[in-house]
Amino acid sequence: MSEIVLGAMLFGTRIGERESFALLDHFIERGGRWIDTANNYSFWLHESGLGGQSEQVVGRWLAARPGVRDRVRISTKLGAQPTDPVVGFPSAEGLSAPVIRQATEQSLARLGIEHLDLLWAHIEDRSVPLDETVAAFGELVTRGVVGRLGASNHPAWRVERGRQLAAAQGVAGWTALQLRHSYLRPRPGAALPASAHRVVTDEVLDFVRGNEDVVLWAYTALLNGGYVLPERLDEAYEHRGTTRRLAELDAVAAELGAGRHQIVLSWLLGGSPGVWPIVGATTVERLDEALDAYEIKLDAAQRDRLDRAA
Repeated sequence: MSEIVLGAMLFGTRIGERESFALLDHFIERGGRWIDTANNYSFWLHESGLGGQSEQVVGRWLAARPGVRDRVRISTKLGAQPTDPVVGFPSAEGLSAPVIRQATEQSLARLGIEHLDLLWAHIEDRSVPLDETVAAFGELVTRGVVGRLGASNHPAWRVERGRQLAAAQGVAGWTALQLRHSYLRPRPGAALPASAHRVVTDEVLDFVRGNEDVVLWAYTALLNGGYVLPERLDEAYEHRGTTRRLAELDAVAAELGAGRHQIVLSWLLGGSPGVWPIVGATTVERLDEALDAYEIKLDAAQRDRLDRAA
């Protein structure tokens, strides 16, 4: 069954350490398991121009909570950390074998752990042969450093090619996808402010349904608060389909006595395939609101209405 994942992107930058610890503590108290971060979070908000702040905060929290490591699963990403603070994202480290090995060791050190439950290729790097990238990731699983592998912001065809290469090499391959996904859909072909974001398509959903070992994680699941603060909704979502979907969302929310965010999360969790939404709450109250989505059960008719609205 899919689960809500706590996104730690803003920990150590926009969200201070004390507040981050409170969110992590509450998430665990509410039965949460998965924490998602990346080695480049959040370089664009830090004076250094480099990442690592989020992993460091999560690492200090783990160190301050003896025994909690056995209760949580740590997910992090590599490949998009800038190598030059002036150039920023265009200087991303990439996915060569030496980078993958070094970045993994650095993430483990920042997190203060010896094993990652899930490690992602954060962005594509077509300057490196795919078989080199696949082999380097697979080696980490063989060594016992990583439990599972995923690809973020990769097209489904390239993920499948990587999976085939891994099988041919006799190493572990990608069994998780992380992409931008929510109930509202951007206009096809519309540019998003974050150029590296890749949006879930019907083809991606079909790919996941057709591969039982592959799970789908969704970032920006609540559109940065755009469901309740329209000014935060990107221009790409300004079309008639959004109006129709919001109307149906509100109708179902009224029937169930829930908020828009809770209906969206319930829709993601219980769909086909079930999606693992990453939620980046900034307060304990907002986190509670998200986790309460587990209690919202859409019946078949409500889900069908939501699906058909366009």
